[in-house]
Amino acid sequence: MYWTEFLTVALIHLLAVASPGPDFAVVVRESVTHGRRAGTWTALGVGTAIFLHVGYSLLGIGLIVSQSIVLFNALKWAAAAYLLYIGYKALRAQPAKPVADDLHKEAGERTPRGAFTSGFVTNGLNPKATLFFLSLFTVVINPHTPLAVQASYGIYLAVATAVWFCLVARLFSQQRVRAGFARMGHWFDRTMGVVLIAIGVKLAFTEAH
Repeated sequence: MYWTEFLTVALIHLLAVASPGPDFAVVVRESVTHGRRAGTWTALGVGTAIFLHVGYSLLGIGLIVSQSIVLFNALKWAAAAYLLYIGYKALRAQPAKPVADDLHKEAGERTPRGAFTSGFVTNGLNPKATLFFLSLFTVVINPHTPLAVQASYGIYLAVATAVWFCLVARLFSQQRVRAGFARMGHWFDRTMGVVLIAIGVKLAFTEAH
């Protein structure tokens, strides 16, 4: 009965998650710098944060945030500040050591908790994600759809997001890919830093609609 609605939600989510943004940038950086394990934990952090968005969307809190300029701006600036912070750290990257030693060393530096937190905070504080899920649960999904069904949509969105970014982590953590990026040494980190800062600045000037 709800298959048409579900497929619409799934298609919109696919287009949104495949579009490069803060989540993609963070997962790629963690995967290249620290390896598959860190990249996977970051992806799981992003996926888990989806439950946060789904939860407040079902409770109607997302609507309150979208209608309150103060709350929206607080969320927006917190997210922008976090992205600027990790972007600044990446910009300060030093020249890489020999590839083999560097990859081995970096792979052991990142804790699962640190990687997971990085993904969770990046997605959880993103006001664009707030607006996306708000529009999804108020415009695309019929308000008369049972909460249990809407919750099942949310579970799918969280799992699908985690799976997608786990695949991204798997791709960018391959030895050949990492070695290729490692040869660029600190320039890769600095480039990702510029990307993250640019996203943070763009996010800072995002307006509620």
